[in-house]
Amino acid sequence: MIGFSRISILAGAALSLIMAPAVSAQKVDWAKRYSMSNIGGFIMGKPDAGTNLVEYISYTCSHCAAFTQKAAAPLHVNWVSKGTLNIEIRNAVRDRYDLTAALLARCGGPTKFFGNHDALMANFDNWMKQVVAYNDANKDKPPSASIDDTMDDIAASTGLYTLLQKRGFTPNQLKICLGDTGARDKILAMTKQAWGELKISGTPSFSVNGRLLADAHDWNSLEPALPPAAN
Repeated sequence: MIGFSRISILAGAALSLIMAPAVSAQKVDWAKRYSMSNIGGFIMGKPDAGTNLVEYISYTCSHCAAFTQKAAAPLHVNWVSKGTLNIEIRNAVRDRYDLTAALLARCGGPTKFFGNHDALMANFDNWMKQVVAYNDANKDKPPSASIDDTMDDIAASTGLYTLLQKRGFTPNQLKICLGDTGARDKILAMTKQAWGELKISGTPSFSVNGRLLADAHDWNSLEPALPPAAN
């Protein structure tokens, strides 16, 4: 037979369960969700976010580096993580150095791309010094018969292999990425679309929900074209 005090305890426990507020579902950090678009750009954020921001970038572009260094953090924190906006990065390649970096940035697929991208942009000044030195040293040499050999030499001589190895890639993995013809085709298709079809005027350029922003080429001019930051 259950005593009165035992019944009171059970009833109190049941009542507390009924009256307790429902436990809310854990919030999703959409800045940790990655995917790839049909054309081969890398996407960060909620796939069906209300706003889609496309960045057309070049790894040999100082303005692209400055934009990434200034805009990445506020975009991720105030928009992407809240699920109100997703970012897609597409290549608008300008030269063989840019193509080399673009291929290496793709190593590891969507989950690694944005870290690789940010590392390349953060290292822009140091890398470009090595690019200039390499270009000066090789300007009178006949071009290599193989684009693969040329890019391998660029990556080895300008510090790109070293930079990506610090992110955990092995030399063999990086060489495989550099020789990935499927990835190269995607980069060149994005480049053709950016310069030839959309006719961007320079890098970085941006589109919001499919509309190219003709006068936005930095964070200060892009931010007003975005929806208000989520709380």
